[in-house]
Amino acid sequence: MSYETIALLMFASMVLALISGQLVFAGIGFVASAAALLLYGPGAIDLPFNQVFKLFNWYAMLTLPMFIYMGYVLAESGIAEDLYRALHVWFGRFTGGLAIGTIFLMVIISAMNGLSVAGMAIGATIALPEMIRRGYDKVLISGVVQGGSSLGILIPPSVVLVLYGMIARQPVSKLWFAGVGPGLLMAALFILYIYVRVKLNPKLAPELTDDELNMPLREKLALARAGIIPFAIFFFMTGLFVFGVTSLVESSAVGATTATLAALAKRRLNWPVLRDTALKTLNVSCMFMWLILAALAFGTVFDGLGAVKAVEFLFVKQWDLNPWTIIIMMQLSFIVMGMFLDDTAMLVIVAPLYIPLVKALDLGFDNQLIWYGILYTITCQIAYITPPFGYNLFLMRSLAPKEISLVDIYKSIWPFAAIMLFTIVILMVFPQIALWLPEHMKVKG
Repeated sequence: MSYETIALLMFASMVLALISGQLVFAGIGFVASAAALLLYGPGAIDLPFNQVFKLFNWYAMLTLPMFIYMGYVLAESGIAEDLYRALHVWFGRFTGGLAIGTIFLMVIISAMNGLSVAGMAIGATIALPEMIRRGYDKVLISGVVQGGSSLGILIPPSVVLVLYGMIARQPVSKLWFAGVGPGLLMAALFILYIYVRVKLNPKLAPELTDDELNMPLREKLALARAGIIPFAIFFFMTGLFVFGVTSLVESSAVGATTATLAALAKRRLNWPVLRDTALKTLNVSCMFMWLILAALAFGTVFDGLGAVKAVEFLFVKQWDLNPWTIIIMMQLSFIVMGMFLDDTAMLVIVAPLYIPLVKALDLGFDNQLIWYGILYTITCQIAYITPPFGYNLFLMRSLAPKEISLVDIYKSIWPFAAIMLFTIVILMVFPQIALWLPEHMKVKG
């Protein structure tokens, strides 16, 4: 049997295992282990053993539980809920103010969490009921929460970018900086869409009354203090990192510590909050570690067969495809896979093929793997909100008020998915939007 046939069988077996409903890390790890034993004999037992040591030698792995913990402690302690009340007053007088304020909330939560789950939970349980009570259109605000929460995997500290950095062997700090510009650009496009749509149809977002916005000065100051805490956490975590005072791992520890102190200062750090936060952090952290381990093992066997070189020869030399045509084909395949798989499954499936191929392409600029990491992450955002198996769709259905139906949820996501696709096009035309910051920032360790 040729190596190309073996590689194709490995890839098909992995896809079959995932489609059949197996756990992602179990399906990928099983295929990798079985292929290694069949190809190399009993000596292949060293393969997963070596990958474990490689995984634990990656110092940046320490950031994962820290950032996950930080996001959960902020959500569980109610600090994010206080922030939304502040945004309600600050943005209430603008056209579509509450919806725009919700996007700002999602950006801030993203900058403190790194996952879309916390943003979705906060938006669905806090923002949606408030906007429904004030007569906002259900379809519009459902899309706002789903689209806005997806920013959590693009704006630093993005856990998905940490995972990509591990598998692609790229500096996480550069990936983070690369995500800032595209993340803020996408948030701005979301806000512009909301503003224009509400201007064209004011019934979608009724203006708030003076009675709802007028409040004593003491209450306004209290709300302002609620907004200070998240910004202080973001400054101490990201600011110290940007200015070279702390390393990436030290920055994650600062974020986790300041979030804990903030919950303690608000007198909301009790045993149930600590227990729930610790259990959720452990659950998500272990899931990511198993996924990375499985991806490393699979990639080692797959690359050892020469599959990457074969694909490169087929696309570049035999078919003579333009590098940008190859990139577009990759993105289209991601979008199709995203309709059926989550972001981590997509990454570990295609990483052994796509990452070396992107590195080999001549796109005319440096740091191609950093740039492609942002494209991949935005495609994951699209995957989160597109049918039939978009993760955020099901999460939204379980968290949203009963007034919002599944049809409303499905109708709401298309404008935001289109904006995400438009952002990808912009980044392909102007890659420096993602690359300028990582190329000019000097960070510690």
